[in-house]
Amino acid sequence: MPGSKSNLVSLHEDVTNDTSDLSEMKTPDEKGSVEKRTMTLIEKNGYHDCVYINAAKIFQGIHSEKRKDRILVRYGDDSVSPMLTFKDEYSQRVSYELAFSALKYQDLLEEILLDSCAYPCQSIPDELTSLLVVMLYDLQERKFQAREIFDEEEPVAEVQKIERYLYSFRTKLAAALARCRIKHGALSIEYILPETIRKQEQRASALPLCVWINTFKISLQDVFRDLKEKGFTRVESVSDLDRYTYCMDQHCHDVLVFPSSLKEELLNLDLFADRKLLLQDKSRSLAVHSAQALLNTDDDIIVAHVGSHLTVAHMSALTIHSMSRIFVCGVKSSAKAAELRNLFSHMGCKNIQLLDEDFTEIGPTDLRLQKAKVILLLPQCSGLGVGNPVDFILNEHGDAGLLRDLFQGSVSEDKLATLAERQLNELMHAMKFTKVQAIVYCTCSVYPEENELVVKKALDLGVEGNKLQPYRLIPPVFSTCSNSKASTETFFKTEPSEISSGCFLAILAREKGSSENVSVKDILARAASKGLLDGLVAEKSKEEEKKQPKVTQRRNNITGGGMKPKIAEHLHHQTASHMKAEVSMSKAVGNIQQKNANRTNGYVQLKKSANPVSDTALPRVLKHTSHLSSAGKAHDRQTLARKARAERKRVVLKTVEIVLPPVITPCVSRQGIKPRTSTHPCFRGWAGAKGLGGRVPPAPLGGRILPPPLSKAVRPTVLSHPPPWL
Repeated sequence: MPGSKSNLVSLHEDVTNDTSDLSEMKTPDEKGSVEKRTMTLIEKNGYHDCVYINAAKIFQGIHSEKRKDRILVRYGDDSVSPMLTFKDEYSQRVSYELAFSALKYQDLLEEILLDSCAYPCQSIPDELTSLLVVMLYDLQERKFQAREIFDEEEPVAEVQKIERYLYSFRTKLAAALARCRIKHGALSIEYILPETIRKQEQRASALPLCVWINTFKISLQDVFRDLKEKGFTRVESVSDLDRYTYCMDQHCHDVLVFPSSLKEELLNLDLFADRKLLLQDKSRSLAVHSAQALLNTDDDIIVAHVGSHLTVAHMSALTIHSMSRIFVCGVKSSAKAAELRNLFSHMGCKNIQLLDEDFTEIGPTDLRLQKAKVILLLPQCSGLGVGNPVDFILNEHGDAGLLRDLFQGSVSEDKLATLAERQLNELMHAMKFTKVQAIVYCTCSVYPEENELVVKKALDLGVEGNKLQPYRLIPPVFSTCSNSKASTETFFKTEPSEISSGCFLAILAREKGSSENVSVKDILARAASKGLLDGLVAEKSKEEEKKQPKVTQRRNNITGGGMKPKIAEHLHHQTASHMKAEVSMSKAVGNIQQKNANRTNGYVQLKKSANPVSDTALPRVLKHTSHLSSAGKAHDRQTLARKARAERKRVVLKTVEIVLPPVITPCVSRQGIKPRTSTHPCFRGWAGAKGLGGRVPPAPLGGRILPPPLSKAVRPTVLSHPPPWL
């Protein structure tokens, strides 16, 4: 082909530039990184035989099937699920990526095979057609150049056979590709794809990378320092990302965001090789942060699906400073359990317990889960909201059929109905756990049938025969750095875009029961109204008001240490004003009852003046004070009640001294001198020191001590007995 030499030179220059860039980052102790860089070079010149075999098996299960009258290329029997064996994580990743690429260009590749007469071939059975299509895509990516392998591996006979066959047709295949491009008027094969697929590819390629920090191994400050030493600059937001920059996520305090162009370089850093930074879709980080915000320090959590070990490890890292245990359901095989324990051990996780039963097989009253207060439910979903389907499949052990659904842009109605029914059953089962107080439900779906409709239907149905309080929706809460604009009254939802994947998050929390809302405060109010607490309500209410701001405080420590978030905190803001009103009323009632009790016990409460008199200076009332008029008593009670409601504090009184002459006088009789005591008590009254400044009024002439004038509020009507010494 004309210009093929220049293309080869250009390809060689690209490989050389990439090699020089990678060699500059090389350090002596980067053994794992060197292997990855070697694989990067192999990618420019082809893959290992095992990658082609695995990619062909994946493509066999996800390829688009045509109607029988339009089938021109046959792929053999795909009813049996293939057994995949991957040498390492990199081989697994590139196998899925190669299969997904072959799926996107399936129609084009089939047209090239038919136009070049490379298909059909008697020597190639239908079972190897998938391998033929996969290797053809890779051959045109290499500009129809021979594959070069830099390290030795055991060859696979089928791969060697297909490679020789395609290479023998390389000229005809290149010509057929050129004719297809002219036919579609496309500068490259990317322009042959449908418009929706091209936009999806552009969105996925621009999607920022989200990584979370494993605080078991490194702190945030150490990560910032290491990144700075490697030439990375921290910026304020995602919109400021440009090449070697990163920023903090606005919802999760331990998640960093990097430009998508740095993916290969990031994976080669020691921080990733040592599992200090881990790449994962942000939707999972949102889910674990929402669950952690609902936990107390000794509450356990149930992870309903084993899903990704990264999700479980992230949950463990967030509970590093608590006594919480994480129960993971659905670890069926002992080999899988051993693999997970090994992964968790290398990541530093120690509070994870694996259960071999599926979540729906575990009884709601299982003794192992009596301390579990939160369930993290991440059900299998259509996943059409994910940005990078390959990463999602690898991390979440998802179905490879997601690749086909993403390519088609939709999910069949039967599959969607099956998924929604399964999700509803799992959510209903989670609501049966008697000790659980909250459920975190999260999907990566864009369909309401898997999101809002499932949650609302579960709430409407409820749990039959359950005497516990029902569930209701509450808004998700993340960290103190959260500035979420997507959190609505009940759901957190993001649509797929160039800056985020699609995500749906809902939190179901039990309503606060009547025993929690009514009994404590009502009992205190009733006791105060009967005068049983004698002022304790007011003091206790003040203490509660002082403690109240601490209860509603969210976690502000990046590691979560020292904080005790509770499910009740999310419900507190809806009843705070009502609680304050009850506390204030309790204080007023307590003050009124205490004053009435003091009056009945022999003390007189006087009307408050500008400089009130202290109650400690009030003399004890004699027994005949019970002769006060009922009208005066009612007036006193009304006055005190108004003052208690208006001022909500005790009346502070000042001391006033009253000097009285002796009341015992001698009396001479025939029997001799005997003391005579007056049987008529003396009572004039007392008042605050208004106008006197707290001074005792001077004694009048003759040595007579005049008592101070009575307050109008308490002036008695039946005290007309003259003093015995007058």
